Amino acid sequence: MGGHSNDHHRTNPAAEPKSNQDLEALKTAKIPLAYRDKCGHLLIDLNKCRHESLYQMTACNHERHTYEECEYYAWLDRVAKKKEQALK
Repeated sequence: MGGHSNDHHRTNPAAEPKSNQDLEALKTAKIPLAYRDKCGHLLIDLNKCRHESLYQMTACNHERHTYEECEYYAWLDRVAKKKEQALK
């Protein structure tokens, strides 16, 4: 595919990676440091859902999908940045 835009795959605005995370909220929610990346904010709701549903596999599908989609978008951003750096 010829385009350089990463936005053509993005259909879920809730899954957008955020660089300005609320670090205090992540700390309060006990999100491990390794997961406090650009999608860490989504883990708060996902982990809350998991806890409330006693980790039923299908109970938090929407939250899990949104988190995984965010991680994918963040990966696309990293790949695009690497490609831009390689062209310089």
